[in-house]
Amino acid sequence: MATESSSDPRLDRPLFDERLVRIICIGAGASGLILAYKLRRSFTNFELVVYEKNEAVGGTWVENTYPGCACDVPAHTYTYSFEPKSDWSSIYASSEEIQQYFEDFSEKYQLQQYIKFNHQVSNATWDDVSGEWKVDALRLDDGQMIQDRCHILVNATGALNAWKWPDIPTLHSFKGPLIHTAKWDNTLDLEGKHVGIIGNGSSALQLLPAIYPSVRKVTNFVRSPIWIAPSFSEPQRQHTEEEKSKFKQDPESHLAFRKAQVSGVFTRWPVFLKDSEAQKITVSMLTQLLKDKLPSYLVDSAIPNVGVGCRRVAPGLDYLEKLSGEKTHVVLGDIERITERGVVDAQGVEHELDILVCATGFDTSSVPRFPIIGLDGVDMRDAWKDEVKGYMGVGASGFPNYFTMAGAGSPSATGPAMIIYELHADYILKMVDRYQTENIHSMTPTVAAVDDYIRHRDEFMKRTTWSEDCRSWFKAGTPPKVTALWPGSGMHWYTVFKQEPRYEDWEWKYKGNRFSYFGNGFAGLELQDPTQVDWASFIRNEDDDPHLSKRAQIAEKASKKAVSN
Repeated sequence: MATESSSDPRLDRPLFDERLVRIICIGAGASGLILAYKLRRSFTNFELVVYEKNEAVGGTWVENTYPGCACDVPAHTYTYSFEPKSDWSSIYASSEEIQQYFEDFSEKYQLQQYIKFNHQVSNATWDDVSGEWKVDALRLDDGQMIQDRCHILVNATGALNAWKWPDIPTLHSFKGPLIHTAKWDNTLDLEGKHVGIIGNGSSALQLLPAIYPSVRKVTNFVRSPIWIAPSFSEPQRQHTEEEKSKFKQDPESHLAFRKAQVSGVFTRWPVFLKDSEAQKITVSMLTQLLKDKLPSYLVDSAIPNVGVGCRRVAPGLDYLEKLSGEKTHVVLGDIERITERGVVDAQGVEHELDILVCATGFDTSSVPRFPIIGLDGVDMRDAWKDEVKGYMGVGASGFPNYFTMAGAGSPSATGPAMIIYELHADYILKMVDRYQTENIHSMTPTVAAVDDYIRHRDEFMKRTTWSEDCRSWFKAGTPPKVTALWPGSGMHWYTVFKQEPRYEDWEWKYKGNRFSYFGNGFAGLELQDPTQVDWASFIRNEDDDPHLSKRAQIAEKASKKAVSN
């Protein structure tokens, strides 16, 4: 039983006095930056260190520089909700332009003061006695290991930061240039070369059309067919100067445009429900698109036999058109092996190549790539090797004061990416605020809460096309289960995360008496000059409090929308 000591420093301080909190964030991509921004905006008594393995902010947009690399969702939806960019050059912005957006954001809000570039975290171990994480980070410039400590550890490494070679025998036997799209060599000369591309995910869909004009021939090795959409809003094109000028000079018009594009993202949800009318219509539409665009020798074999959404759908109209080009050849099926000269397909045919490109994506398993040691010495890599057991994309049972940004269980297929980062940051910082202002030692999701969440998720996923029999980064574990996604629509997730955290799902451990944060009996407001603050803000002429029931809150939002229209 906790006992209260008269020496507890909180007893001499007002209610909710803020103690120093030290936070380490791993990664300075889109999610790490928004966490730093929101922490700086709302907190004062904190220390933040962001360890970033690259030499610049931006995460995956720093690393991916292959020809044609771009965001495959409309650029005006790929900004923080409060930080629009009026002068995107095109509908789908290039990786360079997106990375510059994050550079500008970091500089504008002075976030680089918190970031240690070229530092790669290699180990994190929880010390339950001190209530701190001990973190090792390798300084890549000179190989020195840095040791650090923090109260709160946030993993913002994301899903698209650890690229992987395909699991193909003798891959490195190839004597020509062998390259991965996420580790592109910009000095590579493709002019007049026969280039092989392994894969048909988002990277391949962008790369093939981009290199097509310069290569002599391109052979695309495709293990299994995928559904390809014409676009998520409109075909790729450059924004006119008139459009960019209007967005800049008329913010309300730009806001309406952004809202319409984001609303379009949310409305796609019914497509992912098995046997829904939206699914049937989409299958019919995309089947006809493939029949119209694919070369005749592929029509019978390159139309998927699973529902739309089992694998991530990507826009690739230009890709389909280039597949029909006279310089393109598609090889369907598994690859038997790689030789010095090229690729041997499942029929034993060798395809000789000058350059071999692996557009084979990333390790998206959500299992950490370095030791994260929690309670009782448990390594998360071992605990999650058969099944990812995260809590709603933000936490992990048995790993106190540890949070993830856009972890397993996020609406990556049904919601705008940037709002995921924003609301996860809000959730984490609400927990940090409680930690900082109360007498808390540590907090971790309970085993019961995680188990209940997983049971609900697994049962719900049976309704969706994500659970069908296909290879997808949405799945992980043995046997594979849909772990990467949220069990519901993007708006469903948004509504849940706009509420207060489910504090009852967390196990709280206290330093001494849990009520010692009540302090000296004074509220912080009472220590301010009464002539400078409103001590009676609750006295009003009308009731303008927010509604207390969720039904009334939804109704109010609907009525506001109706009035604005």
